[in-house]
Amino acid sequence: MYLPYLRGKQFELIALRELSELLHHNSEKVSPIIEPVKDSATIKSTIRELIDKNINFTLIINPQVGTFRDIGKILEMLKSIAGTSTNFQIGVIFNGKQNRKEILDKLRDYKSIVHSLTLVHYYVHDDIKSIIDDLSSEFVIKYNVINFGKINRRYSRNFPVDTLVELDDYFISQTRNSDYLTIDDSAFSEEHLYYLEEGFIGFSDFLSVGENYSDSGFLPYAIAIHISYGTQDSKIRIKHFVSDSNDDNSDIAGKFDEAINKLIIWCDETGYTSIAIEKFRELHENGHFPGLGTLKKLSIINHIALIVRII
Repeated sequence: MYLPYLRGKQFELIALRELSELLHHNSEKVSPIIEPVKDSATIKSTIRELIDKNINFTLIINPQVGTFRDIGKILEMLKSIAGTSTNFQIGVIFNGKQNRKEILDKLRDYKSIVHSLTLVHYYVHDDIKSIIDDLSSEFVIKYNVINFGKINRRYSRNFPVDTLVELDDYFISQTRNSDYLTIDDSAFSEEHLYYLEEGFIGFSDFLSVGENYSDSGFLPYAIAIHISYGTQDSKIRIKHFVSDSNDDNSDIAGKFDEAINKLIIWCDETGYTSIAIEKFRELHENGHFPGLGTLKKLSIINHIALIVRII
């Protein structure tokens, strides 16, 4: 099972909506985790789409980034949309700063929609076994997602093996988009090949976006398009297609044209295609720059569709 970890920014959510048919037909393969970062119409419509298409998902109720920090408000939103649906988990992040009593009280208040829990572990709690015992006495814990970028792998021994999901950030983030000019192609992950034999029931990543989160919006000096692809031995790598005229932040559309030209040439040479690549081809043929958010959306769509195809 693949549990892609998405922050609930607008274009991440739109990516899930546009993937809803694919996810519906591959429900045994993919269950997204959403950390909502803003109270918006987009988060509501996305949750409604996932529920209507019977796509299993996890909604984090104590997000650590963004402005949507009210646990009760998130649960109330979910309750108003969910109806009698049970195809979701309530997600709780354990990072050493969470208010356990507040979370437990809220879970009890909304017990009618807490069909099961996903616990996301970012921090080593010395008393984690007692925490799990307390929660298990009242709720079903479906997934224990352990961020191995923050925690030693031995920590997984604290949890039932039939709940274990490994999470890590495999995207090699650079300070500036122009820095990807010197990388071109980078390794991503091969966890989808080995997670079962290593004792996990699922694997998770931060897609071709990375774990770093920023609310700031600004025009970049360079445009970078990140495309995940599978190698002949089924490992995942990422190609980085970057503009060349990167001395200032003028002519963003021109920079996009430079980056997408490189992408289309590579796709023509390798034969690589996906539902996202077809959208990129349309943009290229039309000479249209759709905005930075759409580039991110298509990168996410490509990544999830790739993993669906190879697992």
